[in-house]
Amino acid sequence: MARQEYSTPPPMKGGHGRNIGKIHEKPKNTGATLKRLLSVLKGNKKGLALILLFAVLSSASGIFSPLIIGFVINCITTGNAVILFISLLAGIYVSTWLVNFLQSILMAVFSQKITYQIRTSLFETMTGLPLSFFDTKQHGELMSRLTNDVDNISSTIADSLSSLLSSIFTMVGILIVMLRLSVPLTLVALAGTAVIVIFTRIVTNVTRPLFVKQQKDLGALNGQIEETVSAIHIVKSFNRQDQVVSDFEKLNDTLTHTALKAQVKSGFIMPVTMVINNLTFVVISIISADLAVKGLIAIGTISSFLLYIRQFSRPFIEIANVYNNFLTAVAGAERIFGIIDETPEPADKEGALRITAPRGDISFKDVVFGYNPQKPILKGISLDVPAGTKVAVVGPTGAGKTTLINLLTRFYDVDGGSITLDGHDLRDYKMSDLRRAFGVVLQDTVLFAESIKYNISYGHEDRSFEEIRAAAMTAGADSFIEKLPEGYDTLLERGGEELSHGERQLITIARAVLADSPIMILDEATSSVDTLTEQKIQSAMLSVTEGRTSFIIAHRLSTIKDADMIVVMVDGMIAETGTHSELLALDGHYAKMYHAQTGR
Repeated sequence: MARQEYSTPPPMKGGHGRNIGKIHEKPKNTGATLKRLLSVLKGNKKGLALILLFAVLSSASGIFSPLIIGFVINCITTGNAVILFISLLAGIYVSTWLVNFLQSILMAVFSQKITYQIRTSLFETMTGLPLSFFDTKQHGELMSRLTNDVDNISSTIADSLSSLLSSIFTMVGILIVMLRLSVPLTLVALAGTAVIVIFTRIVTNVTRPLFVKQQKDLGALNGQIEETVSAIHIVKSFNRQDQVVSDFEKLNDTLTHTALKAQVKSGFIMPVTMVINNLTFVVISIISADLAVKGLIAIGTISSFLLYIRQFSRPFIEIANVYNNFLTAVAGAERIFGIIDETPEPADKEGALRITAPRGDISFKDVVFGYNPQKPILKGISLDVPAGTKVAVVGPTGAGKTTLINLLTRFYDVDGGSITLDGHDLRDYKMSDLRRAFGVVLQDTVLFAESIKYNISYGHEDRSFEEIRAAAMTAGADSFIEKLPEGYDTLLERGGEELSHGERQLITIARAVLADSPIMILDEATSSVDTLTEQKIQSAMLSVTEGRTSFIIAHRLSTIKDADMIVVMVDGMIAETGTHSELLALDGHYAKMYHAQTGR
């Protein structure tokens, strides 16, 4: 099931309550994830100490400036000099500006250092995970973890952490000062704040389901948009423009209605909070006026207290908003740590064998394998391939052809039996050496947004241009590359989509030629091209497989008639083996497939 992504609102300033009640994805194990995230933060103890110091200094202005204003008023009413207190107040305001400026720089630097550390660790982990991990995950979700989740952590550290600390220090400091000024007035202020907290909780419980529904409606709308845009040619071909617009309007209306209800109801928080604050302000003003008439409190003290009332409820709302953002960041960290904790590819055995000059003798012995161990795909495969043999593997879709190749390159390990190279089990070799022993050309071409020269020399950047061009000539790619505006320096965009499929395939074959691996694997290399391009690719395949142990998976049987050995797979088992003529004479599975394709 696709994961719902919830946006992270910016930290609230000035006590705004629009984000209270919004739903953010909550972590499954907040305590363990938070502890682990804090261990990452503790790696920079100096940075944390500075953040704590600046949070205290930032809170100092809100704590002391109303007190000094009260002193100034008392000095005015008693006729004493006020220059000292005014100068002190001005100094506090200037210092606060400087502290906030330095704090923003510190948080930006600190958050980016932590983000860099987490993103690097995550990416390094992902590159070391087995293919089975990526086969069971949506690539969009993995990209979301690398981008959205990491950014959520970064923004929370940069914005919410300092805001949270400052709010806590401000709340505690103001409460202490208010108690020192007047206990009765402080109790009235606490009563007003309690009413605000209770009211906010009630509204949150009402709006929470609405925001959940809003996110679901938004997900449905985004899914419809993505589906329509990605299949726009089908939409136009079947003249369904009016229908998709109608579907969009229905989903958009539903989202708008839900969002309106959620925003209106959550919008009650801010005005009601202001009313409660104002009522509290009035009650305290009346009580303090009575105390002043009785000579129990000074005018300046009343002024300070009223200023504190304006500030006291704000940290509570700030903390509530920061808490939501904080949960989002912890949930993101939980998903990130989930990947980091994944089991990597099997490590090399102790004393693993090096491969220096492999001959290419390969043997499958009673190989059993299934992506789901309960449902085996390969069921006791046994096959001996002498060095230098060109083997073609054919069969219906789902027979296990590509699975056989995945095991050969150790993208997966067998569940039973063994595969040997030159007499040794594949698991006995160093993984890096084993992978270098194989050159692979897949049906789906993989090119990078770099120059053609870079794409051909990928993994072998030390090769000279002459070697790169020679490989391209062997693959039959040189002629069309030279016709491009920048030749071999032409930059490919969007994975080389500006080239035809056949041209992209020839570049990948040139890459395999340059690698000069002793064992070649060509998986459906000609399945998506026209007949003329197929002939070019087939010619390139002949060059690249010459004198090498080769495995060729093909649906077009005309391309593998010259193979030394043809292996016919059916339902995870080897049904037939032999040359083209032998299998035709056998008049079995291969003969039926060949006659069906050729019509004779």
